[in-house]
Amino acid sequence: MQVQATAKFVSISPRKVRLMLQTLRGRPVAEALTLLRFTPRPAAKQVAKVVQSAAANAENNFNLRPDDLRIHAIYAGDGRTLRRYKPRARGRVGAILRRTCHITVVVSDEEA
Repeated sequence: MQVQATAKFVSISPRKVRLMLQTLRGRPVAEALTLLRFTPRPAAKQVAKVVQSAAANAENNFNLRPDDLRIHAIYAGDGRTLRRYKPRARGRVGAILRRTCHITVVVSDEEA
């Protein structure tokens, strides 16, 4: 059975999150959380929260054993982009794009 959790509007660029998510696909949840704990990226803390939430959803809502769970799918989609502007030389303006992302984790108790 597949169970998912989503964190929306996380204030990290989706590109930065995707670089880290590649290493987690197909791994057991416990191993993925250990990797995230020792990953020196700011996005690791946010991804760890979503992985823990997906595991908790599976355990509490569907009575699945947390030891059997594997990450079936994990991805980061684009969220809203906040546009800010900063004055530049000669009366011009420079755009600052503050990107956000939606992180989705799907865990499963079946072998992939």
